[in-house]
Amino acid sequence: MKPGTHQARRRTPGSATAARHRKTRRDNASEVAEDYVEAIAGLLQAHGEARGVDLARHFGVSPVTVIHTIARLKKSGLVRNEPYRAIFLTDKGRQLAIHCQKRHELVSAFLCALGVPAPVADQDAEGIEHHVSAETLAAFKSWMERHAAGVEANHR
Repeated sequence: MKPGTHQARRRTPGSATAARHRKTRRDNASEVAEDYVEAIAGLLQAHGEARGVDLARHFGVSPVTVIHTIARLKKSGLVRNEPYRAIFLTDKGRQLAIHCQKRHELVSAFLCALGVPAPVADQDAEGIEHHVSAETLAAFKSWMERHAAGVEANHR
């Protein structure tokens, strides 16, 4: 094959590209856990309890899917529950939920500051929040702090 063709440009498994893909796979694996602890925290705040049926409705999945996911979260030390009872967050689960909520709010606010409509920003933040690096979040926060006065003036 000639230099510059697709085959010649193929990277080795240890390349930066491979590292980015490994990171994305790790992020995807933690995404479900993060979404569930956020949802459980929201249900606990709104209703005082989080039930499997509520989570199934929230995510549009079967109750069996929720049962399996809760079992994994329990093994990870994020939730506690008893059969046929509500689901509660452990301290570790609460800390993760707070972290995820703050990250979601920052990404959503940043997108809104760029002019993205709030409902779209909130939906997009749901995906971005799981894959954005700490460095990028810090840059979002710094930008927001520098531009907060102008953003607030535009919303009046």
